Amino acid sequence: MGSDIPFGFGNMGGDLPDPNDPRVRQMMQQLQQMMSQSLSSGPVNWELARQLAESELEAENTVGPADQAKIAEAVRLADLWLDSAVNWPSGVTATDAWTRKQWIARTEASWKQLAEPLAAQMGEAMQTLVPEEMAGMLGPMADLMKGVGSALFGAQMGQALAKLAGEVLSSTEVGLPLGKTGVAALLPGNITAYAEGLELPVEEVRLFVALREAAAHRLFTHAPWLHAHLLGALEAYAREIRIDESAIEEAMSGIDPMDPEAAATLDLSEVFKPEDTEQQKAALARLATTLALIAGWINVVVAEAVGERLPTMGRLMESARRRRASGGPAEQTFEALVGLQLDQAKVRAASQLWRSVAEARGIEGREAVWAHPDLMPSAADLEHPESFATVSEAMEDLESMFDQLAVNDPKSEDEGPEEK
Repeated sequence: MGSDIPFGFGNMGGDLPDPNDPRVRQMMQQLQQMMSQSLSSGPVNWELARQLAESELEAENTVGPADQAKIAEAVRLADLWLDSAVNWPSGVTATDAWTRKQWIARTEASWKQLAEPLAAQMGEAMQTLVPEEMAGMLGPMADLMKGVGSALFGAQMGQALAKLAGEVLSSTEVGLPLGKTGVAALLPGNITAYAEGLELPVEEVRLFVALREAAAHRLFTHAPWLHAHLLGALEAYAREIRIDESAIEEAMSGIDPMDPEAAATLDLSEVFKPEDTEQQKAALARLATTLALIAGWINVVVAEAVGERLPTMGRLMESARRRRASGGPAEQTFEALVGLQLDQAKVRAASQLWRSVAEARGIEGREAVWAHPDLMPSAADLEHPESFATVSEAMEDLESMFDQLAVNDPKSEDEGPEEK
């Protein structure tokens, strides 16, 4: 018989299954056992994600003392060069060198912050797929769909983490620091492979990556609101997630529930409402603008710090641009999380904006823009980057005028209120 009850529950006969039927009870017990691990693991089954990710990675030697020393020296030199280009002191408190598996293990806490709000909301949406008539029969299994979602998102995250681990060069390359605060971490194995692909000296590629890593740590250390701002945009997007019941029924019909790895093949973008709400569009716009401003600022300060010191700087910057344009780690991360396709034209505009602000207000004035989210350029400002610098300069002059008026005010600070 035809039915709009999802996942084929309606195909067991003309009526709903009898909860007293021993076969039904056995099925429920099997489902409960299968889902028990996922139900206790939260919105994402991270154990499954870790196992799947590590199983897809090639064997790799541990990072020895020699590589650790090379990474530490590259970061030290990068920070020294950045001192002349950035108004803030170093944000690096320690250095580290990771293998791909270590990158997965040491960034898990950050992935939980990024992914769990989205997965939790998706899980709540998926739970609505259990028919009301079935919910009573399921009893303790009423949260079945949460378990399905936990395993599903664990498999999806495992696949994504494996792909990223094979490409990522540092702890901040996805757009924000993923490791411990202040720890500049590079992946020497991936850097070596990247240098070979570019046919450039690995020492220069390592230093270039260290410069970007150290610059990112300075920015996130001295703009402490920035990390929460990015997470807030993701959470705002998550709150508006709605499920497309017909799409998920169709997508899940080909998934073997006894094979968790099969869930990794499901395209989540097909099972949720394809049209973003106005609130989601606003959250994505805020996220895209902030990520572009971060990348643009790093581009500018690294180029200024290097100057003429690296003969291959032009090729390194071009390779970084092509890497982003073809879908680098940052692009993969936010497209997987919220379907956001980062516009590289925004990054170029952001770079121009920061150069214009520095020309108008100096390095100190450029960095002052990061003091508060309300001072940050908007998406509209990226369309006219030079105009933002002009307005910022005018606002600075206005602030100076008010400061001078306050100094020249004849009233004494300890003078009481005016008598009437």
